[in-house]
Amino acid sequence: MIRRLLISAAALGLATAPAFAHLDPSEHGSLAAGFTHPLFGLDHILVMVAVGLWAVTLRGRALLAVPAAFVGTMGLGFLAATAGVPLPFVEPVILASIIFIGIMVALALPFSTAGMAAAVAFFAFFHGHAHGGELGEAGAAGFAFGFMIATAVLHAGGISLGIAFAKLQGGDGKSWLARAAGAGTAAAGLLLAFAG
Repeated sequence: MIRRLLISAAALGLATAPAFAHLDPSEHGSLAAGFTHPLFGLDHILVMVAVGLWAVTLRGRALLAVPAAFVGTMGLGFLAATAGVPLPFVEPVILASIIFIGIMVALALPFSTAGMAAAVAFFAFFHGHAHGGELGEAGAAGFAFGFMIATAVLHAGGISLGIAFAKLQGGDGKSWLARAAGAGTAAAGLLLAFAG
């Protein structure tokens, strides 16, 4: 089981290679460009997997409500950007989301489903706004649908990882493996914040 997890982690790490930068929508279509957009940015991958890991700490309704809050509000942020609504501090808030959600996973603090959903929704609006700002020549609907699907897939990956960690330890979603992954996510967020 640990071997499979390590292989999965390595595959996720390789997926962030810059050689496969965002697809050109005129060549691949807006849906494909939108779907690949979150998959080739380490900041996007870290946050979206961490949202899934965090939802596992509550289980139950949170497994659907928390990722749904992120995806839905991200769509609203995208609409705001495409409508020309300015939003300050987009990149700093995106970096803060990596650090904050990573810390929340690492500390495994008690949270309500509504509180967790509201926290991820706040950050999701900024993520969606960034996607809208990077639309380029892509068609808005196809691009949005693509990145929302990819985001949901990454959330599902985080949920699967959190459940696997819990099963490995025979406990709940607050396993030390999940907490270590959260700490690693927060540390990566700090590195990204101070590297640029």
